[in-house]
Amino acid sequence: MNHIFVGVDLHKRHHTAVFLNGFKRKLGEFKFDNRPSAFPDLIKAAAKVSKGKGVIYGLEDTGGYGRPLAAFLVDHNQAVKEVNPSLASAFRKANPIVHKSDSWDAECVGYVLVDQLEKLPDANPIDHYWAISQLVTTRNSLVREHIGLINQFHVQISYHYPSYRKFFSQVDGKTALAFFERYPAPHHILGTSVEELREFLLKPSNFACSLKTAEKILKLIHSDGTTKRDYQEDRDYVVRSTIRRIQSNKKEIESLEHRIALLLPQTGYRLETMYGIDTVTAANFVAEIGDISRFGSSDKLARFAGIAPVLIGSGDKHKDHKCRQGNRELHQLFYQLACRQIGVKRGSKEPNNPHFYAYYQRKQSEGKTKIQAIICLMRKLTNIIYSLMKNKSEYNMPSSSNLQAGMSMGIKP
Repeated sequence: MNHIFVGVDLHKRHHTAVFLNGFKRKLGEFKFDNRPSAFPDLIKAAAKVSKGKGVIYGLEDTGGYGRPLAAFLVDHNQAVKEVNPSLASAFRKANPIVHKSDSWDAECVGYVLVDQLEKLPDANPIDHYWAISQLVTTRNSLVREHIGLINQFHVQISYHYPSYRKFFSQVDGKTALAFFERYPAPHHILGTSVEELREFLLKPSNFACSLKTAEKILKLIHSDGTTKRDYQEDRDYVVRSTIRRIQSNKKEIESLEHRIALLLPQTGYRLETMYGIDTVTAANFVAEIGDISRFGSSDKLARFAGIAPVLIGSGDKHKDHKCRQGNRELHQLFYQLACRQIGVKRGSKEPNNPHFYAYYQRKQSEGKTKIQAIICLMRKLTNIIYSLMKNKSEYNMPSSSNLQAGMSMGIKP
């Protein structure tokens, strides 16, 4: 009763704030621009309405459009809570007549703020984690674009070189791109000898190209026959344009990965010490989880990732069901990590992680399906990732001797 509550609906150009008292009665409304110079006006408006009472702000999107406001309020020692958008949406839909406006959205955020004040997490926009998140998001976007370009490149090259897959081990490798940029279609290579082709490919292949490889390429081109058609110059331009974009994308991705590698150690996390986690994967975990102190336990992290089961039932019948909510990006990261742990090395067929492989096999022997066993492993990995981030420690894989000794004593892995 000694506070007023400010629910804020956030947008790209402007924000709308609604002031409520402890009884959820609307005291006023304030609209302001999404720019730092306008943020002090919100504090002044709240102080005018509060008349000496404490002020608590509730923001939905503290990682996107609302991040500058959240950072400003926290820097000015204001109490700020993160309001899950699904909570405000559920409150909006619970009304008999569902409507939507900036003012009503802000009011719904305020209602959630009043009702669940003790449960809502404090907003803590840390620039370091946010910068890593932005780098990871940009890199992932470029990777998706890169995959699309590679697919386009395959289509275009297949028109000109039907046997192109046999030329090089990697179609988008440095040597292959140099070749197709110089010879986008077979008619460009007519009259080129084996020695001349090898001489050209020596530099991009780091002097690994042999006469045998050059001879094989020329034979395959000859066996394919003539593929030249009308408007061939335009088709050649498309191939070269696609190659230039692929090369540019590769450079941007490498540059982003370099910056990520510089920022990541500053967090103190050492996730890369675990098998299956490289610098990029570790950065993805940090981008989705952020500051691990946000989560009071590994159980909360598991619920956030949608890994913990959901209890559904009524009366005397209750059953755990697979959660289909939570952070799906983080869920996918744990799934991929679990698959890497139970994989086996080529040739020797030795498990990548004997400890987790034994755990996975045991779960299947207990009657669980492969997917269920992987979910169990994901839950176990959640505990480990939480511990590694909480303690900023290295991962130590259990030795095979300790594992065998524990199993002989009846200790389950």
